[in-house]
Amino acid sequence: MCRTVDHPSATVGVEEEFHIVDLASRRLTGRADRLLGQLPGNSFSPELPRSVLEANSRPWVGLLPLAADVAGLRRTAIAAAASQGLGIVAAGTVPLAEPDAAQVTADARYERIGSEYRALVREQLICGTHVHVGVDDRDLAVAIARRVAPWLPVLLALSVSSPFWRGTDTGYASWRSLIWRRWPTAGGWFGFASAADYDLTVAGLIRSGVITDPGMIYFDVRPSAHLPTLELRICDSSPLVQDVVLLAGLFRALVLSAAAAESEGRPLPPVRPELVAAATWRAAQSGLHGDLVDPLSATAVPAGRLVGQLLTELRPALEATGDWALVCELTRSALVRGSSAARQRAAHARGGLPAVVDALLAETRTVPGWLHSGHIARRGSKARTWCAMSEQRRAVGQ
Repeated sequence: MCRTVDHPSATVGVEEEFHIVDLASRRLTGRADRLLGQLPGNSFSPELPRSVLEANSRPWVGLLPLAADVAGLRRTAIAAAASQGLGIVAAGTVPLAEPDAAQVTADARYERIGSEYRALVREQLICGTHVHVGVDDRDLAVAIARRVAPWLPVLLALSVSSPFWRGTDTGYASWRSLIWRRWPTAGGWFGFASAADYDLTVAGLIRSGVITDPGMIYFDVRPSAHLPTLELRICDSSPLVQDVVLLAGLFRALVLSAAAAESEGRPLPPVRPELVAAATWRAAQSGLHGDLVDPLSATAVPAGRLVGQLLTELRPALEATGDWALVCELTRSALVRGSSAARQRAAHARGGLPAVVDALLAETRTVPGWLHSGHIARRGSKARTWCAMSEQRRAVGQ
């Protein structure tokens, strides 16, 4: 099978990174290795810090089966953790940490990275959500990455969940994304001409000794190092399953729209990489609560309006996959609910940092009711009204 992404059935899967929290102290703790022995190895794996666990969904055509898979993996991890007095948190950061949380997982590759990058590795008490969309033509994957890169700050804004860092409020909605960008191969996607050009660059970075393998390419979007997919890497881990599904739906639609534009030979929008970097910083700072940067006009736009604009642009792709009603409702709900960063600050105002951790634990284990009751479109009248209003505003340039 070739050029999978040309079809509305392009698969989508999710990798979620989870923090391990001691339920008694509510602090991040380096005990992920104790959990892995109780978890299926085909779905869970270690990460660089001993305080982080990764869960890997299967690839799915439908967003509802993906949601059920993500929720099921969370239930499995939470049950294993609870038996040891531990909790699972899906968020960019946890505000409190035990000294052992920053210890590197006992693995030759991770230990080599730890000895090379030192303090940078000790800062990696962070978790992200990665979305994979099936693209088995690597030249096409590189071309798609160029086209979707300007819109990735909007997806970051929808995911922001790391306002607190080591006991303090950073003033940012996603501190994780700023920590992550300190790696020498992290950040925005550069203008690679082809898969061969990309591979040549990766080989040069390895030859330079700055990185040791292709897995250390940490761009915000990249052709996967081990799967025939294009991988989204910019987002914080999201406490709520429905926000993970929203990110997956929007990213797949971005990929499909970009593939269509590439196939039709449409010119690339003239967006400077410096503008994308600035837009990413703005999304990390304010998330959904303030302005974002419109990548096409280089102007400040209220976050909700820019999210609605993106949704309207993606409507043909979302309708082709049957996701329009679902993604409309999830988008509307996310904007009404506000970001995880804002909810964490509200919890902190009520009860301090322990209340923040309690709120994150509760959201991580919450399963949306529509997974039990059927397709979300059954309760989608508000979503359809909101989507129609968004399109009207877009049409008149508001």
